[in-house]
Amino acid sequence: MSYCVNCGVELDPTARACPLCHTPVVNPNQPVDASLPPPFPSRREEVQPVSKRELALLLSAMLGSVAVCCGMLNLFFVHSGRPWSLYVIGAAAMLWIWLVVPLVLRQMPLWLRLGLDACAVGVYVYLISIDLHGLDWYLGLALPIILTGGAIVMALGLVLSTGRSILTSVTLIIGAVGLFIVGIEFFVDRWLTGTYQPGWSLVVAAVCVALMVPLIIVRRRPALRDEVRRRFHM
Repeated sequence: MSYCVNCGVELDPTARACPLCHTPVVNPNQPVDASLPPPFPSRREEVQPVSKRELALLLSAMLGSVAVCCGMLNLFFVHSGRPWSLYVIGAAAMLWIWLVVPLVLRQMPLWLRLGLDACAVGVYVYLISIDLHGLDWYLGLALPIILTGGAIVMALGLVLSTGRSILTSVTLIIGAVGLFIVGIEFFVDRWLTGTYQPGWSLVVAAVCVALMVPLIIVRRRPALRDEVRRRFHM
C-alpha cells in the first residue's frame, strides 16, 4: 500500500500519479502494476443529452391521451350530467403550457412565458366556473386575483432574471408574497361587501416587512453580508 508523498492520499497499485494532487508516483519497493485495470476510467465519457423536441412530444402525447380518454368517458360512459372532464382537460392544457411550450420555444422571452403561464391558470379556473355555473365569481373575483398574481410574478421574474444575489432575491420574493396577499383581501372584500376593509392581509404584510428589514440591513452592511455568506455557504 502506497501513499502520496505530497498530500498523503492512499494510492492504487496502478496509479502513476496521485489522483488528488497529480504528484508522480515513484516507489522502487512497489512499482506500478500495469496488469490491473485502473480504478478510474481513462477516457472521459458524457451522457448524450435528451432531445428537447422528443421530450416535448412525449409529454404532449401523455397529456393529450389523458385529456381525450377522460373526455370520451365523460361523453359516453360516466357522464353523470356534469362535465367533470373539464377539470382534467384544463389541468392537462395548463401543464402542457407550463412544461411543453418552454421546451419547444426555448428563445421565448421570459415575460411572454410567464404571461402564458398566468393565462393557463385563468383558462383552467374558467373551465371550473363553467361546471359550477359561476361565471360571475370568475369575472368578479377569480380573474382579478389571477391577473394580479400573474403581473406580480412577471415583474418578479424580470427583476430576478437580471442577476440578483440570494439575499436580494429572497427579499423581493417575500415582498411579492406580502403584496399578493394584500391584493387577495382587496378583491375578496370588494366582491363580498363592495368596500375594502383591510384586516388579516395587513398582518401578513407586516410579517413580510419584518422579515425584509433584517435582510435589507444585512445586504447593506458588508461585514454582516460576508458573515451570512460564510454561515450559510451562500
